Amino acid sequence: MRALAVAPTATTGPTVPGSPVRPRPGRPVTVGVHSDDPLGREAVQAYLGGRREIEIVSGDRRADAEVLLWFTPHVTDETLEAIGVVVADAARPPRLVLVTETMREQHLWRAVALGLSAVVPRTAATWDRVVGVVTAARAGRGEMPPVAVGWLLDQVRALQADVLGPAGLTVAGLTTREVEVLRLLADGLDTVEIATTLRYSERTIKNVIHGMISRLGLRNRSHAVAYALRAGAL
Repeated sequence: MRALAVAPTATTGPTVPGSPVRPRPGRPVTVGVHSDDPLGREAVQAYLGGRREIEIVSGDRRADAEVLLWFTPHVTDETLEAIGVVVADAARPPRLVLVTETMREQHLWRAVALGLSAVVPRTAATWDRVVGVVTAARAGRGEMPPVAVGWLLDQVRALQADVLGPAGLTVAGLTTREVEVLRLLADGLDTVEIATTLRYSERTIKNVIHGMISRLGLRNRSHAVAYALRAGAL
């Protein structure tokens, strides 16, 4: 099984060593902090608690954390089980930021399922760097070592080839026909025009749109188009 040594120079994303993402003025990020070392946890909380961009939450308020900041030398099965307990108790799924030295490929996938946004090399985790990554995580931006990005892309390709492709689906969970319909909706065509263009009946087009919206839990046609755009299907 492939393993990742998180080297301080092996990074990708919006934050690079020596040039952390600077937080924008506004509401501080609510952060739940965990460290395998109790003294380290106290040090992290003491420092970050004094940063105006960060609001440390603990106790009963830990469930409100927008970002879960987890320090551990090595990501293990036990690490992810502990993270899973915290995530399960959260009011809404938090973004996960791991500060670590090593991680195995199978652990990366489990961490992604738990909301992983960033992996920061422990030896490069300066205070400014951590604050930058945490604020970027809340904004939906991530940071991963290139080798980890490669693992993720390998798995996405395998998923498309072995599971989704044979079922006629894309990575976004859309069928080829649904993508065709959404592309025409995005171009401003109505149901009749789409049916004419694709040479289907109007009833078929309506069924395609209704089935897609129902299956994916979308609100309406505009929401479906926006979903497809965000997922990269259009």
